[in-house]
Amino acid sequence: MQKRVTMAERPLTFGVIVSSRLFFNAAHAIGARADILAAIAAAGHRAVIGDPDLTSDGAVASLGDAKKYAALFGEARNEIDGIIVSLANFGDEIGVVETIKRAALGVPVLVQACPDKLGELGVKGRRDSYCGKISVCNNLYQYDIPWTDTASHVVEPASPEFAADLDFFARVCRTVRGLRGARIGAIGARPGAFQTVRYSEKLLQKAGVTVIPVDLSEIFAAARSLGEGDAAVAAKVAEIHEYGRVPSSILGDKVAAHARLSVAVERWLEANECDASAIQCWNSMEENYGCASCLTMSMASESLRPSACEVDVTGALSMLALTLASGNPAALLDWNNNYGDRGDLVVGTHCSNFPRGFMGAPIEISNLDLLGETFGAERCFGAIKGHVAPGAFTYFRVSTDDAKGKLKCYAGEGEFTADPFPMDGGIAVCRIPAIREVMRRVTREGFEHHVAMARGSTAAALREAVERYLGWEFFSA
Repeated sequence: MQKRVTMAERPLTFGVIVSSRLFFNAAHAIGARADILAAIAAAGHRAVIGDPDLTSDGAVASLGDAKKYAALFGEARNEIDGIIVSLANFGDEIGVVETIKRAALGVPVLVQACPDKLGELGVKGRRDSYCGKISVCNNLYQYDIPWTDTASHVVEPASPEFAADLDFFARVCRTVRGLRGARIGAIGARPGAFQTVRYSEKLLQKAGVTVIPVDLSEIFAAARSLGEGDAAVAAKVAEIHEYGRVPSSILGDKVAAHARLSVAVERWLEANECDASAIQCWNSMEENYGCASCLTMSMASESLRPSACEVDVTGALSMLALTLASGNPAALLDWNNNYGDRGDLVVGTHCSNFPRGFMGAPIEISNLDLLGETFGAERCFGAIKGHVAPGAFTYFRVSTDDAKGKLKCYAGEGEFTADPFPMDGGIAVCRIPAIREVMRRVTREGFEHHVAMARGSTAAALREAVERYLGWEFFSA
């Protein structure tokens, strides 16, 4: 079965509006168009824009132009992930807002304005985009259309600064598009001892997120139906040995059993078009099938289809948001341990199901340690072990607040360190200077003990996406 390309992997498509006031120099609009399209192409994305002769100077400068562009965007409704407005000069505020309103795509909007040059302020050179941007954004505000700003009020579209603006906007668009309409597989029931991972499926559906449940017995039956000579199972066994180091003490039949589980889970996720999943990782998995599910989850997350443990569906959604924003595999961790008396360090751990790319270092695939003491090590193969390598990271958590009928979330950034920590499983020593304030927010607002993390610094893009465009309550942390 061919796997779908994830939202985190595919190029984006932007609807482009170059706006101009016709009594300004036409060369401004022509040049801005060329520069914006070049920037989009250089970033690996594509543009939907009218032919140069669709309107005067290829720009949107009137209500009539807006109607033409709204129709053009409407035809590409299913393709367009965001709209980029480029003000070549003062621009035409009615043309811009009417295009966006009539197209009614509901996608993020980036507003870029071209700067004036001190030596070119004559009749032919002046742009007045600095002022025009205020007018355009005033209209967007009046029409209740959220939009994203560039780092500077005006910026050259051919500059490295705008390339960074475009990268930020692409992360926002990817996150918004990926979360709207996300499908999360809930495989098994939550552990009975963990009320902390309860959530409102109805609130998620209201936000556009669909949960697809399946009983573990169906997955076990599908796994056991796969014979030892099955080509997909053999390929998965080889993939497991390539994925990490399996100690020689682990018997081959344990690896094969896990391979069958992985194939069964992957086929179910593909058949149900799931973007992420949450799995009952204990205790039915160990007692009734005979292995841990961590490796299956790790490999799914590594392929940018996040998988959370303990049927933490909103944890899986948090991982998906991070994967979309960063383009990197995300992991789900416990905010688990203090680090001695270091007030700026916190230790995040799990048994673990950390994806290899999140670890940033070679991994061992072995037996669960803590749960292995209870269920027996021979029933617990599949844990990902290692110390997360140093580097910048972003953390994020979304939760359904059932009593208040809303989705809420928090995000922040920190740094993985190389500080040692003598505990088994997956270990991430995190430097977060404001960790005390983060923990106060987590506990007072009723967030879960699980948090999603991914490499990279993407908290600002996440906030822009979920707060400004999705309307989820956001707490700085």
